[in-house]
Amino acid sequence: MALKVPPARIVFTPEQRREILARIDEQLQSGQLTLGKYGQSFEAAFAKFCGRAHAVAVNSGTSSIEIPLRVLGVKGKDVVVPTNTFMATAFGVWHAGGEVRFADMDPATAGLSLKTLSKALTPKTVGVVPVHIGGTVSPEMPAIADLCRKKGLWLFEDAAHAHGSTLNGKHAGTFGVAASFSFYPTKVMTSAEGGMIVTDDKALAEQCMLYRDQGKQSFTANVHDRLGYNWRMSEPHAIIGLAHLSRLADMVAERRRIASWYDESLKGIGGIRPLALPAGSASNYYKYIALLEAGIDRVALKKTLREQHEVGLAGEVYELPCHRQPLCASQYRPEDFPEAERFCASHVCLPVYNGMTQAEVGLVTSALRAVLGQRKGASR
Repeated sequence: MALKVPPARIVFTPEQRREILARIDEQLQSGQLTLGKYGQSFEAAFAKFCGRAHAVAVNSGTSSIEIPLRVLGVKGKDVVVPTNTFMATAFGVWHAGGEVRFADMDPATAGLSLKTLSKALTPKTVGVVPVHIGGTVSPEMPAIADLCRKKGLWLFEDAAHAHGSTLNGKHAGTFGVAASFSFYPTKVMTSAEGGMIVTDDKALAEQCMLYRDQGKQSFTANVHDRLGYNWRMSEPHAIIGLAHLSRLADMVAERRRIASWYDESLKGIGGIRPLALPAGSASNYYKYIALLEAGIDRVALKKTLREQHEVGLAGEVYELPCHRQPLCASQYRPEDFPEAERFCASHVCLPVYNGMTQAEVGLVTSALRAVLGQRKGASR
């Protein structure tokens, strides 16, 4: 069924499409289809956008987590990861040989807090991986970074959601030794598939480049001195990423404008409220998160919105926290993660995409008003 308002929409302007096709045709003629000039240009441009010295393009956001964790040396060590994240964050630690220690979340930001981090630390902890959920950089990030410095831990940001997000003007991805970004199609910007590692540490960047190309000492020589993998980003993917990156600032500004429409339109609708953005945190609104009142059936709400109003809500962040995933559930007690338990069961994400109109926002909020109003009336 075609929806009046879809959960997400991927937008490339006609000019971008023409540019992408011309550049891909150029590379097809040249035969340079990986680790070429467009990959290098994408790395340089993204590093500049974030305010970091180095960037390394790879084939996925998941790779952009695992590779630097291998360089940082997590084998046999504990790494703190918030339980409210996509499983790829934990997978990166495990595949790099480390042990994950899940931490509960901060209900104000849906991310890691200083308090929940402190509870998760062990004598074997070597580092911390905070996640900027929905594009929100926690105001506690400077304090978390300071705690890591004092305890001799590294801080590595999973910024998969946070392209262009800032805290007091400081970009996501610049608070620790390195950070990872995802360019999966639903993200604020995409390269179709892909990821990026950013850092100010030249040696770390160089090690990441070796790991992404089968652990070879150089692109042209089959001499391997580490257990790498094929984590390269192709030239066509880099070309697509460059096209979206060129408009990233404008796309983020547009999403913030859409969020302001939601902020205003949701006023007076019972049963739902936006997750307030903390002071100083400028989100890119990868997700517009709203909290439901207790007792509202999220599954039924989404079904009614889709079937009766032709409005599709975006996926949650996240419906199931990591400690609840079948892979992990036997090892953890839900009562040890009370904030994640409450949040993951009681929030929705309203559609946000570039090109979204104020009329489409109105359709979403009118549908919410109608459905939640019916519930209120039925409960009397």
